[in-house]
Amino acid sequence: MFVVVGATGNTGSAVVETLLNKKQVVRIVVRSADKGVAWKTKGADVAVASLDDVSALAQAFAGATGVYLMVPPNYGAAAWLSDQQFRMDRAAEAVKKSEVGHVVYLSSVGGQLASGTGPIRAVHYGEGKLEGATKHLTILRPPYFMENWAPVIGAAKAQGGLPTFIAPQAKIPMISTKDIGRIAAEQLIAGGRGKQVVELAGPAEYSPTDVAVVLGQLLGKPVTAQQAPLTAVVPTFKSFGFSDEAAKLFEEMYTAFSKGEIGYEFPNKLMRGTVTLSEALRGMV
Repeated sequence: MFVVVGATGNTGSAVVETLLNKKQVVRIVVRSADKGVAWKTKGADVAVASLDDVSALAQAFAGATGVYLMVPPNYGAAAWLSDQQFRMDRAAEAVKKSEVGHVVYLSSVGGQLASGTGPIRAVHYGEGKLEGATKHLTILRPPYFMENWAPVIGAAKAQGGLPTFIAPQAKIPMISTKDIGRIAAEQLIAGGRGKQVVELAGPAEYSPTDVAVVLGQLLGKPVTAQQAPLTAVVPTFKSFGFSDEAAKLFEEMYTAFSKGEIGYEFPNKLMRGTVTLSEALRGMV
């Protein structure tokens, strides 16, 4: 039996779908029973637990062969980093208490770096907390999610502009959350082998201009990547409801990426997904 945390999100839902398609027994962890109704009708067991409740979480993990763990961010939290670390502490404690033998943990590219990476600092902390909590730990480090483009498709439709903080011609690794979820499920089924780091990438690297071209083809109109200065990161993210600290962490992350300071730890061992940018964007459009 496999337990999935974050089953209502992009990666978690892909994990559950893959496991169920492979006829595995699945339990999902949700904050309220109503959030699990759709998965229950598809055959998943539903456990109601908060990431702040160690006892309920440990009970949800009990008896599992493996757990897919990601800690959803609350970007409105004033002290975002400490809030994220607090919930990571609780999750690691629940893993230890339930004696789960294998955890597949969603980290990020750059998760090996302790500082200067913005919100990636939270998953770096999580990697360290889980190391002593379970016998087998599989750390997934995906790059930029293709689905991160979804919120700006509306702007591309309306004005033909694709807002981005990434240089238009800069080709970077991008991956679909469907690939992340599929690979996570496959890692759960394969079982753990001590501590291992699995760094992910999509089938190719893409630039914001590539995204704009594909979007233009899908929308039937010209779309142009429009780079905003990094000084606009904080006000932009605060306008989305992010706290001041969370917005500043994203500015730190984009700055580090622009300087080439965030990258893979094992670039020669990448596990590549199969979903292309065109396929992912078609689904979003």
